[in-house]
Amino acid sequence: MQASITDIDPFDLPEWLGTHDVVWRSDAGLRSGHLVQGRLTAAGADDIVCDLLAVDEAYPEPVVDDATRLRVHQAWRHGQVVVGALDTRMVLAVPGTGFGPDLVLEALGRFANAVGARAERYAALLRLGA
Repeated sequence: MQASITDIDPFDLPEWLGTHDVVWRSDAGLRSGHLVQGRLTAAGADDIVCDLLAVDEAYPEPVVDDATRLRVHQAWRHGQVVVGALDTRMVLAVPGTGFGPDLVLEALGRFANAVGARAERYAALLRLGA
């Protein structure tokens, strides 16, 4: 069954995402596959669940439907990232089948722009392994 991503308006998210130094912390290693669970944190703020989803994984079945995949690729081509909800978790949806450090940083930089922050205010704490 293909996942359905429900759009989230970045301006409906907490203000601190645009005004504080923010760290995205992975809960699992980057080699865990097309979905890397994580959370956004900042001093004095409650954590926000924020996973990274690579939408091009197609085995054993596609991760998302074709329309969603196309929307994610179009947003990426225009320097944006799709911010949405998958079940009850916020996701940043990006093209690809998995994650490396460069793709994580690029997705976070695009998310920072979406919430009105400078990319320099965002950092990533990555875990190695699966």
